[in-house]
Amino acid sequence: MIAGMMKIWVDADACPVVIKEILFRAAERVQVPLTLVANQPIRVPPSRFVRSVQVAAGFDVADNEIVARLDPGDLVITADIPLAAEVIEKGGHALNPRGEMYSADTIRSRLDVRDFMETLRASGVDTGGPPALHARDRQAFANQLDRFLHRYTRERNRQKPEAPDRS
Repeated sequence: MIAGMMKIWVDADACPVVIKEILFRAAERVQVPLTLVANQPIRVPPSRFVRSVQVAAGFDVADNEIVARLDPGDLVITADIPLAAEVIEKGGHALNPRGEMYSADTIRSRLDVRDFMETLRASGVDTGGPPALHARDRQAFANQLDRFLHRYTRERNRQKPEAPDRS
């Protein structure tokens, strides 16, 4: 990985395949390093920009690995609200597979809702699981990712030193 370059990290164990495919194409298009972190082997396409890291099985092992490797400005793809909170706290960006970009302003309320739902489940209330990922969710994710990567590439191009004038 290139030092100083923004990287994309994926909490890959629960990331939908269709979202991974969007990320693979985006990493190639923008030429940004993409790393999928999971506690099982993950197949990735042959690419100099895409790789996977397998961690030991266990509660939050993949999350902890992502946070340990994360640099400020990196993007993390996750539906895990506590992981998103840690990413934001460390200066990173967090995007969920449904296209919601978490922010310092919104993460607290998302954590509160998650904790409330956890309390309900612990008391025996069936809260159901998350709804199925629909085409509109995939589109929202792709749009939010494109906006983020557009801002990143615009900034990256601004920071490139100009070539010396050889005339």
